[in-house]
Amino acid sequence: MDVLDDILATLALKGVLYFRTQFTAPWAVTVPHLDGAARFHLVVEGRVFAKVAAGPAIELGPGDLILVPGGRTHVLSCEPVDDAPPLETVLQDAGYDGNGVLIAGGGADNAPTQMVCGHFAFRDGADHPLLRALPDYLLLSAPLRMRAPWLDEILRLLTRRVFEAGPGAGAAVTRFSEAAFMEMVRAGAEAAPEMAPVLAALSDRQIGRTLTLMHQRPHEVWTVESLATEAGMSRSRYAEKFRGLIGMSPLAYLSEWRLQKALALLDNDRCSVQQAAAQTGYLSPAAFTRAFTAKFGASPTQYRRGRAS
Repeated sequence: MDVLDDILATLALKGVLYFRTQFTAPWAVTVPHLDGAARFHLVVEGRVFAKVAAGPAIELGPGDLILVPGGRTHVLSCEPVDDAPPLETVLQDAGYDGNGVLIAGGGADNAPTQMVCGHFAFRDGADHPLLRALPDYLLLSAPLRMRAPWLDEILRLLTRRVFEAGPGAGAAVTRFSEAAFMEMVRAGAEAAPEMAPVLAALSDRQIGRTLTLMHQRPHEVWTVESLATEAGMSRSRYAEKFRGLIGMSPLAYLSEWRLQKALALLDNDRCSVQQAAAQTGYLSPAAFTRAFTAKFGASPTQYRRGRAS
């Protein structure tokens, strides 16, 4: 099992393409907050300045991609600015109806700025140390892409499909963007050191093995001792190393992961609450309901009812 694949599949990663742009100077736009989303902007042509929160403006050129996790508000512009009109205003002024190219700006004669923009979303309640390790923004520059050939190739295919359009383009772009997110995460350790420990855990011979076991068999009764034995380590050394990489204890991770798996199971109407409890290692539906409610603020039945409404 590839643990990263399992994480993103369980959290229900979904790519959404907004548009491709053709902006002419002067232009600027404030991209609003969006809960649970990680927005991305891939520069195809021209220059873009991106400002996230109170940070400095970051200059992007052709081939650069910026990922803004956590739904954070940010500003995109042709020159560094502190304020810009909201995206909704830009869309209205451009008469954009959701189809084709978003054309906006002052109409300067210089080459337009072309971007591919969209976001990644996850299931409501999705949570994982990997998501928490994402920085305020992740800049994947053109030189970094050359050191990550899978990411580079996927982004080239994504861009080509967006610009060529045609039947089935929307579905293809969605799949390409989701694959791109996985490769962005894998390449993230170089661009964002704060991601390095969690990514190292996935490939670590000892910690990675126990993560695989917890993901493959969350229903089993795991203890720190049994996991340490699987890792070939002492209990104390294993617990220390796990916490150092993941940021939490092995059993806390297991408890959180079981509840994320439960969310995914409850999205399937054919899975009962009792089955979800058993498949995620809870000895009784009552114990499962207590843990689920404490984490998500609603019981499994209430969660399912809310999803259906």
